[in-house]
Amino acid sequence: MELRALRYFVAVAEELHFGRAAARLHMSQPPLSRAIKQLEISLGVILLHRSLPGVSLTPAGKVLLNEARNLLDQADRVRVRVAAEAGPTAITIGLLGDGTDLGVVRLADAYRRQHPGIEVRIRATGLTDPTCGLRAGLVDIALTRAPLDETGLTVHELRADPVGAVLRTDDPLACRTRLEPAELAGRRWFRFPEGTDRQWWSYWSGGEPREGPVVRAVQECRQAVLWNATVGITPLGHDMPEGLTAVPLADMAPSRVVAVWNEDDTNPLIPSFVRIATATHRRST
Repeated sequence: MELRALRYFVAVAEELHFGRAAARLHMSQPPLSRAIKQLEISLGVILLHRSLPGVSLTPAGKVLLNEARNLLDQADRVRVRVAAEAGPTAITIGLLGDGTDLGVVRLADAYRRQHPGIEVRIRATGLTDPTCGLRAGLVDIALTRAPLDETGLTVHELRADPVGAVLRTDDPLACRTRLEPAELAGRRWFRFPEGTDRQWWSYWSGGEPREGPVVRAVQECRQAVLWNATVGITPLGHDMPEGLTAVPLADMAPSRVVAVWNEDDTNPLIPSFVRIATATHRRST
């Protein structure tokens, strides 16, 4: 068995869907299907029950999933230890926003357990550069949010968060359990400076031109709402400070938490970091 085939199988087993697994692996579906079929032939067992809605694991598939995860984790540890002797012993991570996401806390714990000899350097950034300095070469990998301009980047989704409108608690709409984006038309929004990534700017502006105070950091967004009664979009699940609340938005695409790195980067520490981040976020959802 090749490690690549095991990585393919784990992706399909976790997604329970060939299409989603292929997107996660950044490949087309036919070669993924062929690789899984070849793995079944080489093992002499059926690993997946296939149906129109998706796939399910056979008893043999469940056993292989657990064993494959262990083997891949061990392979990553070997790669990092060898790399530490021959090359980089540190990784620089860009963190978007205020860094209070509980997923980051769990990831830090898991990474330290598996790679205690690797020095982790953190570069916390504001909201004007969703790559957290990646394009400028300031970080090796970024934990950020999509959508963003993906040119020259590899983007790996970790989680998708629903979003809501952040409002003052005395706002007439604050008592609602759900809002339509159209109900916020005509309101002043906090907005990002000119020159900000257009896809990023468009998403957090609700896809519409906006007027309102310019912000560059999470705290500035919240203060703009508190002091000016502007509105904006925020991922749900974060504690709001006193005086503010978040109301879920209907028909709004979720905010995707992603790991992003330069597509031509051969740093051997990146694949292991992405695997640990994926496992950490999977177990927390």
